[in-house]
Amino acid sequence: MTDVPFWKRKTLEEMNRKEWESLCDGCAKCCLVKLEDEDTLVIEYTNVACRLLDCTTCQCSDYKNRKKHVPDCVKLSPKVIEEVSWMPPSCAYRLISEGKDLPDWHPLVSGETESVVEAGMSVRGRVVSETEIEFDDICDYIVEWPKYVAE
Repeated sequence: MTDVPFWKRKTLEEMNRKEWESLCDGCAKCCLVKLEDEDTLVIEYTNVACRLLDCTTCQCSDYKNRKKHVPDCVKLSPKVIEEVSWMPPSCAYRLISEGKDLPDWHPLVSGETESVVEAGMSVRGRVVSETEIEFDDICDYIVEWPKYVAE
């Protein structure tokens, strides 16, 4: 048995389901409504969360059936991680796919689930549900903070 953590010795493709799921830090940034400029392809994040996101716990309220309720919800896989440009820079899946290490605040490193919130990397307390806004006003909700990576 090795003391090297699995995310440092395995690729995303080599991880088992439990390891894969544990990479998610629970920040819920991937559940934010994102806007893509059709001309420049620049992605802008909003502080508007998917209607299925519990904005207090940062958990999907129907994770198992989310695609049924939100057809454009993306099921992450190693292939998807390489293909999408909208995963936040702090996302563990993105970091590992780019050959980077997990930050100190990641629960797998810190051993504390709340370290994500304490580092300011969670959406908790910073978002509204898409059910609470008029979609025509979505541009008023563009924010920069999801692009930040705390060290």
